[in-house]
Formats: sequence, C-alpha cells, structure tokens
Amino acid sequence: MLKSIVYRIQTLIIVLWTLLVTAVVASTVIVCSFFSRTGNGPHLLARFWANSILWVSRVKVTVIGAEKLDPDRSYIYMPNHQSNADIPLLLGRLPVQFRWLAKAELFKIPIFGRAMRGVGYISIDRSNRKSAFESLERAARTIRSGTSVLIFPEGTRSRDGRILPFKKGGFVLSVDSGVPIVPIIIRGTRDIIPKGHFLIRPAPVTLEILDPVETAGYTRKTKDALLERIRTILVDNLEKERRGS
Repeated sequence: MLKSIVYRIQTLIIVLWTLLVTAVVASTVIVCSFFSRTGNGPHLLARFWANSILWVSRVKVTVIGAEKLDPDRSYIYMPNHQSNADIPLLLGRLPVQFRWLAKAELFKIPIFGRAMRGVGYISIDRSNRKSAFESLERAARTIRSGTSVLIFPEGTRSRDGRILPFKKGGFVLSVDSGVPIVPIIIRGTRDIIPKGHFLIRPAPVTLEILDPVETAGYTRKTKDALLERIRTILVDNLEKERRGS
C-alpha cells in the first residue's frame, strides 16, 4: 500500500516535470530551429529534455556497444519497442545525432509538433499507400544526404516484451537509402511503465548497440529477407538474457 502511494506521488512529480520541461525546451527548440541549418543544436536541446526526464524518474542507464558506430557514417537505427520510456532513453543516451521517423499525426500536436519539425524529424504519412511511399522517398533522400534516422520496426510497443511482427516501411527506406541498419536492444523499460499502465517505477535499463548490418546488397524485391535478418538478430539477442546466456 505504502509503495503504491510512493509510486503515485513519484508519477505525479514526473508528469508535472515532463510537462514543464517539454514546454520550455520545445519553445526554445522552435526559436533555435530558425538559426540552425543542420538541426544539430536543437537535437542537443532535445537530448537535455530526455536526460532530465530520465534523471527525475531515477532511471539508471547502461549503454553497451557505442564504439561500433562510425561518427562519419549515416545509419538507420532500429530498436525494439517496450515502453514510452524508450523515447527519452534513446534520445538521451544514444550518443549520436539522429532524427526520428515519426507518424504524421504527431506533427499536428501544438508546440510539440512544431518543435519536431524544427529539429528535423521526418514525417511519415500513413493515410494511404501513395502518401506513405512518397514520405519514404523523401526520407531516403534525407538519409543519403548524411542524416541518420531512428525507426521502431515493430511500429508499436510490445505488451509482453517479445518482439512483434515488423512493418515493412523501414526496410523499403533502408534499401532505397543504402545505408547500414543498426539493431538496438532495449532492456528494462517495460519495468518502468508497461504498455497500458500509468504508474512510473524506477528501474535499471540497458541500451545495447549491435553490429551494423550493410544493406547495399538488398533491393525492394529482397527487402523481406533483410527484414527477417534484422528481426532474427533482435529476437536472438533479446532471448539470450531470458535463457541466461
């Protein structure tokens, strides 16, 4: 009973802090976006936003494998998706510049949506097939120009922590842009706030960056093979911990 009350108080503090820091940082990002051609400065502000939420949530983060990333290359980052806590975790602790690939609906949120555009995040319109593929073509051009992006290949959060079926859009983008995919394993965020739950609990989490996978040999016709390869990598590495190996 006492623990439940503590979690409720903590959740209220985290929510209030998140609302405050989001309003301040989003407004600052909007202003900075008029003076930043690359979006790198606004991304650093967004990283501060994310790390402040991790701090007030008392989340201890361990990052593994950052040395595998070449700072001079573009990548498409593909993590598993367990919780809403994945967003500040990735934004705050993935030690590289990247842009989110996000559904168009998020860009319609007042202030927040304008800040996303200011940082250079890429909108994917899923309202129909034609719009979706046009969005992917624009995103591929952005990546080829030197911008890394992050996409959740599952498309939504897993309720039980197991890898869900993958959406194909990210793999169309991968073969069109020709840059490597970096699989990422997130462990522990489900313990902070599982899908469908409200209370936030502090917990240790791990962000494990796996070896980049080259995509140059794949085409749209063979994208399903690439999809299965990345999914197998994520599933196998996530299952290692459950098997205790």
